[in-house]
Amino acid sequence: MKKKIVVLVLVTLLATALFAQGQAEKSGPTSENPLVLRYAHMNPASSPNGLQATYFADKVAEKTGGAIKIEVYPASQLGSISEMAEAVSMGSIALHHNTYGGLQPLLNDLGLFDTPYLYRDVDHLLKATDPETSPALMELNQKLIDTRNVRILYSFYFGTRELTANFPVYSPADLAGKKIRAIPSPIYLAAVEGMGAVAVPIDWSEVPVALSTGVADGQENPVSTLVTSNIYEVQKYAMMTDHIMGSEPVVINEKVWQSLSDDHKQIFREVARETRDWASNYVQENEAKDVQTLKDKGMTIITAADGLKVDEFRSSVSKVVDERFGEAWGKYYEMIHAIK
Repeated sequence: MKKKIVVLVLVTLLATALFAQGQAEKSGPTSENPLVLRYAHMNPASSPNGLQATYFADKVAEKTGGAIKIEVYPASQLGSISEMAEAVSMGSIALHHNTYGGLQPLLNDLGLFDTPYLYRDVDHLLKATDPETSPALMELNQKLIDTRNVRILYSFYFGTRELTANFPVYSPADLAGKKIRAIPSPIYLAAVEGMGAVAVPIDWSEVPVALSTGVADGQENPVSTLVTSNIYEVQKYAMMTDHIMGSEPVVINEKVWQSLSDDHKQIFREVARETRDWASNYVQENEAKDVQTLKDKGMTIITAADGLKVDEFRSSVSKVVDERFGEAWGKYYEMIHAIK
């Protein structure tokens, strides 16, 4: 029933969006007759990911003088992460952010940007996932445009993923037989299985219930997500495995992009860079505070200083990743490693 309602909503939104776009294209959008675009995502509005979406929307409205209005729909209001990605391809949603792995239903190779232990630091990550300068992403972005009618507009750092559970974990051996929630995409399944666990693919909207009912024993996410989604209410331990340093791509429907005037495209590019920097800095500045919040909420934080065998996780996960993706993605890994 829920799926039927979501499909009906998306069809209605598509018809409305096409009508609004057609009206705006006749004379160009103005503050009196704005182009209204929908931006949908899975995160709480108060999360760093949600805040950057609002920041982007507000800046676009400001710099276009109200001619373009972006309506933000947070917290999976318009579907699951895979449904929202497909909706951008269809055009019923104009903009959306996701993990690179979460965009694999649109283009499988995008998952390589979420490969565990791939980046040296945040600066390296942002350079590797910049659609204007990264050789690897420029190539795959063009393929995404050509095959799925979707363009990556920008990427922002959204944190480094850590493991949580209701029991302490120090090495991959401690996860044998344990069910850990994974984003429903091949690279995330490989990461969790490489850590020694049984990967359970669950959409983010269903994670809290899955953890509280025992469908999953644990999950993995950046500390900001653990705080804003109250994961500390259903998990007791957080292990600082630092297994995936992630950026989230913001995508736009290609037909919508091509309908923009050159001036408005330039504004989108400028706002994209500004939002990327604002969001990335915001996340980095708050990571230490988020860890302290988790401690204050009663979670036990386990680090390498406490005996967490990060090298064992790195070795185990990298072996699985190489076995599954080394042949297909080796070329792109070399391009990313070459970035200075």
